[in-house]
Amino acid sequence: MTLSLAPFKTRDRYQHQYNATWQDYVAVRDSDAIDWQKIAFDEGWLWIDMGSEGPNHASLSDLITIIIGFWAFLHPDTPLQSYGRCLIEHPDTQACAPDLVLYRGDDIPRWQSGEPRRIVAPSQRLPDLVGEISDTTLSLDLDEQKQLYAKLQIPEYWVVDVKGLRLFAFGLTPAGVYEPIQTSQVLAGLAIDLVEQAIERSMTETNTAAANWVMTQWRSQQ
Repeated sequence: MTLSLAPFKTRDRYQHQYNATWQDYVAVRDSDAIDWQKIAFDEGWLWIDMGSEGPNHASLSDLITIIIGFWAFLHPDTPLQSYGRCLIEHPDTQACAPDLVLYRGDDIPRWQSGEPRRIVAPSQRLPDLVGEISDTTLSLDLDEQKQLYAKLQIPEYWVVDVKGLRLFAFGLTPAGVYEPIQTSQVLAGLAIDLVEQAIERSMTETNTAAANWVMTQWRSQQ
């Protein structure tokens, strides 16, 4: 079955297709007629977001990135690379564009001239941590997206609940399923509740001030 692009010209922000093919996904990915902002594919499930990023979504996405940057400042011997919102593909089975994409350690993908403008597995390794900023997609990010990232065997997954001011963090078990964690496994020593407090603070102060508060907490513990 070939997916018609016509339905995706509607005014609905989110579009789902549950019997799509990889070719359907590629057609949407490369279409000039569909102005998608985010896209995901998982063995027949195709999801498209054609909306724009709201202020709270953008603010919290940047807050998490700043906090990760501060963690990197305190751990200069640990290589980190952020590729937030970069398209990631495992051809024929999965594709995604997480809000947060973090690599730790060696063998970090680097784009070379002439290559596709995306990360493609298995020739390039997948990230160590991904995350979604859930303003209007919380149920999807805790269900379909969570299953997708588990199938890709990404070690850690974060979901920021914008409305509830919560951070759900999951670590991948040897059985290949996500279980809640209280401390990051990728960013050693980073307490999830500390990030959650920063999320709450960012609602009444700037996201840079909230991130600076996290840095202050870390310094007081040294």
